[in-house]
Amino acid sequence: MRTWARAARVRPALEDLLSHASAAERMRGDPVELVHRYADPLDIEIVGLLCAALAYGRVDLFKPRLSALLRKIGPRPAAVAREGSVADLLACAEDFSYRMTGPADVACLLYGAGRILREHGSIGAFFARAYRKRRDVRSALGDLVDELCAADFTPILGQRGPTRRLKHLLPHPSRGSACKRLNLYLRWMVRGPDGVDFGLWDVPPEALVVPLDTHVHRIGRFVGLTARKDLSWKTAEDVTARLRQLDPADPVRFDFALSHLGISGQCASRRDARRCEGCPLKPICRYWS
Repeated sequence: MRTWARAARVRPALEDLLSHASAAERMRGDPVELVHRYADPLDIEIVGLLCAALAYGRVDLFKPRLSALLRKIGPRPAAVAREGSVADLLACAEDFSYRMTGPADVACLLYGAGRILREHGSIGAFFARAYRKRRDVRSALGDLVDELCAADFTPILGQRGPTRRLKHLLPHPSRGSACKRLNLYLRWMVRGPDGVDFGLWDVPPEALVVPLDTHVHRIGRFVGLTARKDLSWKTAEDVTARLRQLDPADPVRFDFALSHLGISGQCASRRDARRCEGCPLKPICRYWS
């Protein structure tokens, strides 16, 4: 890829944004806070999968429902996923309801994850092997989705394969989706540990793709990380390629700060003297530079 001419201006602005971002404060408005309640790596990856897959819509709506779900599952979620019967899994999820997702969908997530734990030891072990074989995060992520959906869901759904609602929770990267929530899960598991991400899986951070949500996309366009207008895998790769020129070893380390700049409402979608005052990205924003 050609050298990005704006890199010398964008890098210090993003570093400034990162230095001003309070991880502890931001985590209160982030589903990863729930994952930090667990210490065992297997529990972390199971809870991380649930929290990432179900993190759609407004965080103030889905996070309380996730908290209630995790209380129902109990202190050893990996053991529940690995050893629990279908009846156990359905009982854990029986009270869960959030938009289009219901108890059967959550039970399927646990059922598919439990199958991976029994056959591969951990989700991380499966993904790391897939990455070493594929040498490409997109392909390895597709393998993970296929494996999570390979279980026979007949006891839960009355059909062997996944429903459309389950596919919404586990989008396949081969279909062009940015797979924001799955890339967020990978970020949590691969990067760090740094107080936000856990650094559990044996996959190089430089291989990650940015979890492209509406906030990162919007702000990315403001500061020149991409000119693309769609929320697709290609756009996620475009943003990641620019970030990789700023930090080849860890391109997605700016994601948490960028996303929460948008989630907090501090970044307006226009020139706003009051809200833009003091923003570290103001010198490189298209509305001001």
